[in-house]
This record gives sequence, C-alpha cells and structure tokens, in this order.
Amino acid sequence: MMLKTEGKNWIRNLRIKWISFYLIGMASIALAIALVLSFIGIYLLHFSPWLFAVVFPVVLGILLYIKPIWKINENDISRFINNRYPELEESAHLLLQNQADLSLLQQLQRNKIENIITTLAQPKEPVKKLYSGLVILLAGLLLSFGVTQIPLRKSVFLKDREKADQTQPIKENIPAEISAFNVTIIPPAYTQKAGRKQKQFTITAETGARINWNIETNIGIRKLKLIFNNSETVPLKALNAAHTQWTFGKTVQKSGFYQLDLDGRKSDLYQMEVIPDLPVNIKITQPKQHTTIDIGQPQKINLKVLLTDDYGINDAFISATMASGKGEGVSFTEKKLSFDKNFGNRKSISLEKLIDLKSLGMKPGDELYFFIKAMDNHGQSSRSDVYFVSIADTAELMSLAGMTNGVNLVPEYFRSERQIIIDTEKLLKEQSSIPVQTFKNRSNDIGIDQKLLRLRYGQFLSEENETEIGGDHDDHDEHAAHKVEDEKFGDVTNIMDKYAHKHDIAEDATFFEPEIKAQLKAVLTEMWNAELRLRTYKPQEALPYEYKALRLLKDLQQKSRAYVAKTTVKTAALKPEKRLSGELDKITQPVQKMSFEQKEKRIATLKIALARLENRKTGKKFTAQDQFILNQTEKYMIGAAADHPATYLNALSSLRKLSTNKNPIISDIDQVQQAIQKMISTEIPKPLMQHAAPASALYQNYFKNLNKTDR
Repeated sequence: MMLKTEGKNWIRNLRIKWISFYLIGMASIALAIALVLSFIGIYLLHFSPWLFAVVFPVVLGILLYIKPIWKINENDISRFINNRYPELEESAHLLLQNQADLSLLQQLQRNKIENIITTLAQPKEPVKKLYSGLVILLAGLLLSFGVTQIPLRKSVFLKDREKADQTQPIKENIPAEISAFNVTIIPPAYTQKAGRKQKQFTITAETGARINWNIETNIGIRKLKLIFNNSETVPLKALNAAHTQWTFGKTVQKSGFYQLDLDGRKSDLYQMEVIPDLPVNIKITQPKQHTTIDIGQPQKINLKVLLTDDYGINDAFISATMASGKGEGVSFTEKKLSFDKNFGNRKSISLEKLIDLKSLGMKPGDELYFFIKAMDNHGQSSRSDVYFVSIADTAELMSLAGMTNGVNLVPEYFRSERQIIIDTEKLLKEQSSIPVQTFKNRSNDIGIDQKLLRLRYGQFLSEENETEIGGDHDDHDEHAAHKVEDEKFGDVTNIMDKYAHKHDIAEDATFFEPEIKAQLKAVLTEMWNAELRLRTYKPQEALPYEYKALRLLKDLQQKSRAYVAKTTVKTAALKPEKRLSGELDKITQPVQKMSFEQKEKRIATLKIALARLENRKTGKKFTAQDQFILNQTEKYMIGAAADHPATYLNALSSLRKLSTNKNPIISDIDQVQQAIQKMISTEIPKPLMQHAAPASALYQNYFKNLNKTDR
C-alpha cells in the first residue's frame, strides 16, 4: 500500500518545496527593494529610520499580489511534471485520483508511472528562484551600503574641495624683487576656525580676520608699501638692516583690492574678498501668521521654528506682547519666553514650544503678538515677522455694540446670525426635557433659518438663487449669439455689456474689494457647515461654525484694536546745563544734497568710454580727450572694484594696460567694455509718458461706429 501512495507524496512534497522556495525568494527580493528605498529615504532624504518597517511589508504585499504562489495546487504540479518528463506519458494526474474510481486501463497506467516517478530527479525551477532571490538580496545589500557612503563621500569631497580651494595657489604675477612670501590668515574667534597660511596674495578671509604679510626680497628695498583700494597706503616694517625682510598686519572688515609698491614700482592688483557673517535665519513653520482660536478649540499654540546660521547660534527667545481691553482702555503686557534648550553654537537647530494662552493670563477677546529674536555667536541679532494670535470673545460677538459704526453691511443680518446662535444654545439647554422628535424638528427649523440667511448673504456676491451659490452662469452661448448680431450704434446697454461682461462671473457684478469678497465667501462656507449639522440634528457641532460666521461678519464691519509695537519714542537724555542757554550757533539750516547731476555725469562718461574703446578696436589711437575719459572711467571703476573686487578687479587691470600700451589687446578691451556695461546697467529706468489712454479701445470703437452712421 505504501507503493500506491508514494507517487502522490512525491507530488505533494514538490508542491511544498516549490511554494517554500518561491516565498523565500520573493521575501529576499522584497527585502532588497525595501533596503534600497529605505536607505535612500533615510540617508539622502532624511526620513525616519522607521521607514523600513513601512516599506518592506508594502513591497512584499505587492509582490505576493502579483504572483500569488500559494494558490498553486497539486493538479498544477502534475501538469508541470507531465510537460517536463515525457516518460510519465501525460498520466501524472492519475496519481492524485482515488484508485477505486479508475478504470482497469487507468489502474494499469497508474501502476506503471508509480514505479517511474520515484526515480525522477526533482526539478530545478524552485531552487533557481531561491538562488535568484538571494542574489538580488546580496545586490540590494551592496547597493544599500553604497547609498550610506554617498553623504560621507559628498562630505569628504566638499572638504577636499574646500581644502583645495584654500591651498591651491592662484596664478599671479609676482614682482621679480620678491624671492619668498607668505600670508597668514587668522579668523576671528566666533568662526571657530583655525589659522591658515598661503603662498598667494589673493586673499579670501572672514570678516574681522587678522591678515599678516611676511615678504622677503632678493635685493634691499628702501620702502615697501601696500596700497589698499588705491586710497590707503601703509608702509611695511623692515625686520633686518639689509631691508630684505618685511612684515605687516591688518584686520580686514570689508572687501577690496590692494597692490605692492616697491620703491615706486607697483605690482598687479590683488583681490581681497571678505566673507560677511550673516545673522541668524529664522523660519517659523507653525502657526500661521494670523491665527484665531474659535469657540471649542484648545487655547494653545504649538510653535515650531527652524534657526540656521553660518557659524553658530548663541541664543533665541520669544518676545510676546498681550493686548487686553478695547478702545482707549487697551493695555499691553510684554513677556519674554525662553525655549529652554541648549544651543551650543550649533549652525542649525529646530525649536518647538507649546504656548498655553491661559497660563499667560489671556482671556476671550485678548490678542497675542509675538516674534522670535535670535543671536549668533558674533553678537548679531535678528528677528522674525510679528505673528498674531487672538481668542474669539463669544460675549462680544453676541453683543450689538458697534453695529452702527464703520462699514454697515445690512445690520439686521448680524442680528439674525446672533438669533440663530441664541436659538441653538436654547435648544441644547432644553434637549434633555423635550421629546426626541421635537428636538429634531427644532434643529431642522434652525437649519432652515440658517439656509435662508445664507441665501440672503449670497446676494452680496450676486448669487441670486441657491443653485448659483459658489457657481457661475452658463450663458456664454447667449453672449456668443449677441456677438454675431450687428451692434446698433447708440445702444448704451450693448456697449456696456461688451466692455463689462457682467454675467461671466457673478462676483464681478458687486462693488466689494477682493478681500471682502473672500471673507464673504468664508462666511457662506461657515453658514453651510452650520446648516449641515443642524439639518442632521447635531446642533452642538454646529455651534462653533455659527460663532465663526458671526465673528467673520463682525470683522467685516470694523477692527476694534490696532496694535502698535511701541507706544512711546525713546529720545536722548536732555542736558540741564544746555537748557535755556540761548546758544544757537550750532543750529543751522537743513541742506539737501543733490547727487543727480553727478550721477548723470558718471553714466555719460561711461557711455563715451564705451564708444572710444570700440573705436580703438578699429585701429584708432587714443587722443588726449580719450585719455582723459579713460582716467575718469578708471576712477569710477576703482570705486566699483573696492565694493565688488571679484567682478571688476580684472577689468581694472585691463583698463590700466590699455592706458599705457600702444598696441592694446582686443580681449582687454572686451573685458573693460563688459565691466562698464555692468556699471551702467545699475541705472534706474526713468518713467515714460503713456502714449495710449487706458480706454482707447472704447474711443476707437465709438468713432468707428460714428463714421458708419455718417455714411
């Protein structure tokens, strides 16, 4: 009897092996894909490490959905081995059937293949699937390891590049008298950078850095000077009697250029770029700049701030001002709130603080104004914009005070929304003492009142009926038909329709400003939310929407308070000994300096210089007048190079070559012209007279029809 079931067991074991190996292979493939995606998300996109726990089951589920391997049954296996092994004579399925149900011929065939199947080798497809899955997993592990190295390699590359930029010498023209030199740059303490030496005169240093020049000449020099920005000349100190070793130190605060003067022989111009220390950048991601806390909302705000600085953050705090009262009785209270976090001179830090408005002493109707102030390790301070948080005052909303002041948008409508709130609160108080059906009927009735009020407010946006609320007219075909007809001259209505087209957008037929239109739309939205909950017998949930609609309506009328950061002006202390002395010699008439003519002269000179340089390209020589223009241009370019040496320093060197060389190089002329064009492009464009009137199209149409009538 064991022989009769051995073939069936062989097929069953193959199915189990097939499914198991395939599942392991799919899990390996899913693991490889999940590892690569997770490592990319974690190391490159800075996602949470828990990303893998989400990605792996999702990928595995997708693979199993595409290939549901567990659905393979023994009949599928029998068909597979029939195709694979011809010696089974397409009869493997007989091994799975009950022998009593087989015919005599089928029983003989079954006994025949029962002896054959046990001698067959297991197929290699399941093992191949297992091996392929493991290979993909190994590739995924290697690729994931490579992803982890990208930030490290990038950091090393940036450091090597920065180091190369600092140490790789720039090609410079060094005077022949100088045999050796070095420049030592000592950054200020706030940068937390070490000092460095370089073998080049072109300098890139931090603001406030100490620069020391050590120069050695091959011959004795009587005087060695440094000329900064063509205006400041400082002598170097000789360290020996032979006057071959020189030194000088200077603290730099701004960019510019300088050159060496060796006994009257001047060197090329060398760039001196100063990297400024920027203040702390403050980015508030939460909350919004204007936040109103309505009824039912927690009176707390979650503040999230991101601070970044180029060298380090020293401190940051919240400056908060609370406003209470209204009218002339407004009082302001200032408080300083700390983040309770150690900054540790970090360059980037995320801060978060939950501000409890109740703990600050705020009540409904009060407002909070706050901003973030941060200091870097250099003592620079920066502050964010002012953010506003207000708590809605339900008592003030329900009062009728101030309804007749300011912009009056149909005061009885305000009373209607107020009455809806009163009816809703009364219904909630009586809910426990009235039948359920009565409660539902009254809630539905209040919802109908809310709907009617919403429709009445929709008229302000030219929404004449319920179907038009939030929608547009669909009558463009009608307008298209009118365009086909001939316009009758003198028909004022047709002319106004053509240029106004007041039915394309219903809101454009109103006289309200866009901001008021937007707030009216918000009112309709809140009324719709309240109506929805009232009609579904949820008046408790409708109440916050009703209060918010009333608050928005009151905001449309007027603002009860305007915040001023400082109510007093700080002035210098008076000197008692100077008061009532009668000395007026220090008081002079105000003088207004006009630099317009000087600026016009500068631009005119630069434009003339462009033309003279263009003439020089054709072979013409500079005249005495041309030389004077170039000298004036050089003065202007010196000032530009002092402010932006990286942009204008090479052009200044080329301009000096053009002034001395008889055979100029075209590339020098091109470089100078490009720099002059950049200097001219900073000119502010002048206002021009408008040639056509705004309504010229209407005038032209009028005269066109007038001519037709005359004919």
